[in-house]
Amino acid sequence: MVKPAEVVSARGLTVGYKDKVVWKNADFSVKRGEFVAIIGPNGAGKTTMFRLLLGLLQPVSGELRVFDAKPRKGNQKIGYVPQRHTIDNETNIECIELVRLAHSGNKLGLSLSPAEEKKAAYAALEAVGATDLAHKSLASLSGGELQRVFLAEALVSGPEMLLLDEPLSNLDLKRIKDLVGLVHDVVRSRNVTAFLVAHDINPLIKYLDRVIYVANGKVASGTPEEVLTSRRLTQLYGTRVEVLKDSQGNIVIVGGAEGHHED
Repeated sequence: MVKPAEVVSARGLTVGYKDKVVWKNADFSVKRGEFVAIIGPNGAGKTTMFRLLLGLLQPVSGELRVFDAKPRKGNQKIGYVPQRHTIDNETNIECIELVRLAHSGNKLGLSLSPAEEKKAAYAALEAVGATDLAHKSLASLSGGELQRVFLAEALVSGPEMLLLDEPLSNLDLKRIKDLVGLVHDVVRSRNVTAFLVAHDINPLIKYLDRVIYVANGKVASGTPEEVLTSRRLTQLYGTRVEVLKDSQGNIVIVGGAEGHHED
C-alpha cells in the first residue's frame, strides 16, 4: 500500500514578527487526506500558521515545505476561508454568484463559459449540501449557512488543501457538529488536507487525524491521543497541566501558563 504523500513539512521552524518570536524550533508534518486541528490559547500563533502556509509570512529560521516547495502567495492548490470574510452577511449577492466568481478568479488564463462556471459553482454547493441556497442572498443566511457557502467558495477551484480559520465561531452546538462532519466528509471524499483553527477541540476530536497544539512559544504535533495528554502538554507549557475526560469523552485542559481550558 502506497503511503500518503506529505503535503506540509516543517523542520526547526521559528516564526515571528519584527523583534517578537511567536514560536520556535517546530517540527511537524501533515499528509494528504488528513484532517488537522490547530488549537491553543489566544495569541499563541494559530493564525500565524496559516500566514506561513499561504506564503504571506517568511520563517525567521528553519524550513517549511508546502507541496514539496517553498510556500508562495496565490497557490491555487490551497482553498482558504478567513476568519473575517471580505464579503459579509449584509451583502445581497446570490450565493451561486459568490461561488462562481471565486471559480473565475482562480482560473485566470483559462477561457470558461458562464455556463461552465455556473456548473462548477453548483457542484461546489452540492458538495457542501447547499444547493438550496444557490439563489438566496448572503444577507438572508444564518451563520451555519454562510459557513457552508464560504466552504463551497473555497472548494470550487478544486484545491488539494483547505485552510479554515475559526469557522466554528459564533455557531451553536448543532451547527458546529454539522459543519465539522461536513468538513470531515469533504476531506474523505475528495482526499484533501484540511487545517481548521479552533478554540474547542471537543466537537472535532472524533474526526481528527492530527492535532497541532501551539502554546508558550512552542508547537506539539501528533495524533489526538499523542498530543492531548497531561505529560505532553505539561512539557509544552512548562508548567503542570492536567488533561481530564468526562463521561462523554469530552476533554478539559486545566492549567497552563495562560490558564487555557478546552471545555
